[in-house]
Amino acid sequence: MYGLSRRSASSIARKAGARYRAAASASAVSSSPSTDPIRTCDSEAPQIPTRQFSALTGPKWDYFSSAGHLKFGKGVGLGLRHEGTAAATTDPSEPPAEKYEYQAEVSRLMDLIVHSLYSNKEVFLRELISNASDALDKLRFLSVTDAQLLKEAVDLDIRIQADKENGIVTITDTGIGMTKQELVDCLGTIAQSGTAKFLKALKDSQEAGADSSNLIGQFGVGFYSAFLVSDRVVVSTKSPKSDKQYVWEGEANAGSYTIREETDPDKLLPRGTRITLYLKHDDKDFAHPERIQKLVKNYSQFVSFPIHTWQEKGFTKEIEVDEDPTEAKKDGEEGSSVEKKKKTKKVIEKYWDWELANETQPIWLRNPKDVSTEEYNEFYKKTFNEYLDPLASSHFNTEGEVEFRSILFVPATASDGKEDISNPKTKNIRLYVKRIFISDDFDGELFPRYLSFVRGVVDSNDLPLNVSREILQESRIVHIMRKRLVRKAFDMILGISLSENRDGYDRFWENFGKYLKLGCIDDHSNHKRIAPLLRFFSSQSDKELISLDEYVDNMKPEQKDIFYIAADSLTSASNTPFLEKLVQKDIEVLFLIDPIDEVAVANLKSYKEKNFVDISKEDLDLGDKDEEKEQEMKQEFGQTCDWIKKKLGEKVASVQISNRLSTSPCVLVTGKFGWSANMERLMKAQTLGDPSTLEFMRGRRVLEINPEHPIIKDLSVASKTCPDNPDAERAIDLLYDTALVSSGFPPEKPSELGSKIYEMMGMAISGKWTSPTSDMKGTAGDAVPDRHAEAFEAEVVEPENAGAQK
Repeated sequence: MYGLSRRSASSIARKAGARYRAAASASAVSSSPSTDPIRTCDSEAPQIPTRQFSALTGPKWDYFSSAGHLKFGKGVGLGLRHEGTAAATTDPSEPPAEKYEYQAEVSRLMDLIVHSLYSNKEVFLRELISNASDALDKLRFLSVTDAQLLKEAVDLDIRIQADKENGIVTITDTGIGMTKQELVDCLGTIAQSGTAKFLKALKDSQEAGADSSNLIGQFGVGFYSAFLVSDRVVVSTKSPKSDKQYVWEGEANAGSYTIREETDPDKLLPRGTRITLYLKHDDKDFAHPERIQKLVKNYSQFVSFPIHTWQEKGFTKEIEVDEDPTEAKKDGEEGSSVEKKKKTKKVIEKYWDWELANETQPIWLRNPKDVSTEEYNEFYKKTFNEYLDPLASSHFNTEGEVEFRSILFVPATASDGKEDISNPKTKNIRLYVKRIFISDDFDGELFPRYLSFVRGVVDSNDLPLNVSREILQESRIVHIMRKRLVRKAFDMILGISLSENRDGYDRFWENFGKYLKLGCIDDHSNHKRIAPLLRFFSSQSDKELISLDEYVDNMKPEQKDIFYIAADSLTSASNTPFLEKLVQKDIEVLFLIDPIDEVAVANLKSYKEKNFVDISKEDLDLGDKDEEKEQEMKQEFGQTCDWIKKKLGEKVASVQISNRLSTSPCVLVTGKFGWSANMERLMKAQTLGDPSTLEFMRGRRVLEINPEHPIIKDLSVASKTCPDNPDAERAIDLLYDTALVSSGFPPEKPSELGSKIYEMMGMAISGKWTSPTSDMKGTAGDAVPDRHAEAFEAEVVEPENAGAQK
């Protein structure tokens, strides 16, 4: 069953048409200004008002017939390869067409294909070109053992011609073609693949060779994608194993089709298949040559056979301009002895000719050792419409359970709008199946969302797709492919980080660091690959980012954990009171200043057997515990802690003595399993945040006091001597509110906090800069005692030897 490609009977139809055009392309187009070299198989060609030229010439064609059709050199008449401009007419001299009914339920299945199977109409051209390529591959393979198949010396190629005026698209190939029975078997039966049968026969006879794996078609429904855009489809095909050429014709939503023998010598093909699509009214824009060229470049530019499209071209030339008689007379009066220069003007001569549409070769099929960096960069910029060279690339072949070829790239910058970290669908990987573009719109099947900035192409021969080839099927093969692609992507990024050029990775991190942090959350299986790539500022490196490896190398011998603090900015992190004792001990602390940092690190949990510890949470262990001293402090300040807790009530869970403070009087820490102050701030900022959830997840707050601070010592005295003193209670409230702000929490009542601060300021500065003389006088001239003057006099200290001098 060599008549049909895996794309079903469609491949055959395309092949015949392609071969038909291939022969015509090699011919010289008539230069007669009154005839159009492009003719429909079934009708008169329209007139073209200007001269027509062809850039292609060839020895296989001698001349045009008087009817405007090309003649084969050895006398075999051929229909013109550039056909398709008008609707077909019925010739009464033609033999009657035989009518065939589709298989039962086939018409309903065809309706399903047209309206449900394919999500994008433009894939019809991909399917038809794939079938044409399949037919050419079959012919090339079979000709190894049967050279007679190539007796018609026509180039192996595909040609596509569009007639936008009449809404007709013609696809012609010079492949294997089909016999009459193959037309019935393949085009009358949906989901029957000639290619599949062909490969099975080769396998059964143990004649399968390497080339057989290049056959593209896989599904018998590919041909029927033509009805996505067509009301009527005509397939004219000639098999080298048959002396006759047959024409298959079917209409959309019809329950039958017809097959007849081709008797018009002007429409005969030497070999192959020609498919003519009569487009629907709403889909006639597909008949624009520019649209055809664009679709070929998008879906089929890496097909191994030449694809030519019929395009309008032009060149500039100078022509003489007739002179104005008045100007000519004036010039003659001025001097007849001066030779006059003839006037010319530039005009554009237009002509139609074949243009190669798939001149780009698939670089991934080459040996990586034979491809230069410049070639990789050029391929990247051309394929992904970029203007900057990529930061890195990785070209690899995978063999074994799954075989595929791929090239991955890391862009130099983040492209605006092309990679949205919040978009679950990634368009960064272009998937090809046997060099035919399938899609770049996946929902994370091939590549995870957090690596959506990585660009690349993947070409597989046996990727499991659905019948329309637009949706990747979940399977073990896809899982293995994804795993290997992700691993190669990480190896490529790690190569950038290990490069001597540190600026390269700094640039990468600036553009794509957030993506890797998202990977810490989404991909637990790759934590070991992601963690070495992370970068942070720290208490010892607030100007330059450091890696976790550098942090671990700088750890103190007695240090067991990796310490971090989350804040809204580098300044806030650098000035937090939680850092005081750690800085004093020269212990480095990571600064997590990006909103996603804290969640990412919490998901990592550890690195190289070192746990991540938030220094803003309770029970901080710095490795220097002195139990005897702690016991003494608890005995001395235990009553003070209980007194402060009683005054604060439910505001705090407890009051404890701190081991992390050196200069601040107190700090407010959170429980181990609740939100930190930074996380609480971020969650409150969420537009759709649930207040009940916020209250539930808010960590228990513990007030830690610094027993060495003067304020705490004074409060300790107050707790023992005057526990109910109102000033002491106000001092505790102000202490708590200040601890809220310094620890990163928003004040519960900002206005009350402001009033307390103003009151304290008034007490501290009242009369401090007032003149002592004016303070001694009352408003009525009475002497008024001044407490500031008394305080000033009380501060006068006489020298120790003052009495001796007296």
